[in-house]
Amino acid sequence: MTLRELEAEREVDLARWRRSVVALWWLPVAGLVLGAIIGILYSFHGGTNYKASALISLGQPTSPGGALVNGFGTNPRAVSQIVTGADTQAQAADKADMRPGALRGHVSVAQVGTATGAGSARATPLISLTVTGSHPLNTAAAANALAAIVIEKTTAPYVGVKIRTFRQTLGQVSTEIKSANQRLAIIQKALSAATKLDPFEQLVIVGQQDNAETRLGNLIAQQETLQQQLAFAKTVESAEVIEQARAVKASAHSRGTSLVIGALIGLIVGAIVAIAGEARFRRA
Repeated sequence: MTLRELEAEREVDLARWRRSVVALWWLPVAGLVLGAIIGILYSFHGGTNYKASALISLGQPTSPGGALVNGFGTNPRAVSQIVTGADTQAQAADKADMRPGALRGHVSVAQVGTATGAGSARATPLISLTVTGSHPLNTAAAANALAAIVIEKTTAPYVGVKIRTFRQTLGQVSTEIKSANQRLAIIQKALSAATKLDPFEQLVIVGQQDNAETRLGNLIAQQETLQQQLAFAKTVESAEVIEQARAVKASAHSRGTSLVIGALIGLIVGAIVAIAGEARFRRA
């Protein structure tokens, strides 16, 4: 059979199907209405689900020189591996007062936005961790428990050492500042009472005051630097939860989508029944 004959036969079949649908038009219409009704009824099936999403910022450790220190904790895929682990989900379920295995298949991870261009290598990924469930309080508690585990496992130990070191040094500097202020106050009192002293002794006290003020200024500058470094390590280099999870309603099935899909399926089934019925009527 030639290609032209095949095309002619296909046109004949399409014309016959069109006549069948037109002749038995009430079947596709009935299928459309029945499918829409079934779709609406299906949308009520399964009750209401809840979802809770926690927003996590992955840390980006840096070396003392400012170079990026890459590790598994900076990889968004690591979060997915962590939260889908059986042991991690068991810990979160226990904290959320849920049965073991209740989180299986109900946890998802997505990266919020993707940086492109020259600055993409230094961008800190934002991760949305979502848990779905039938009980709002338990669902939110499970999402927050998983987020806490992610923070613990993705923050590099190197960053933890930096934070502890900055805090210890900052405490020492604060103590030295307090001591320097006390010493400066004593010198200022001595300078106030130095009117009876000879000029050389007054000059010695002024020199001590200058030294004390210089030391105090250096300590304050060191304190400010340490505070900035500590803040950077805690907010940029460490992973942290930007937004705690809170449960919101999420319908198990979208009513509008269920209606459209049901009506479309009913229409197609009705058309098929009309074509098959018309052909069987012809043979009879």
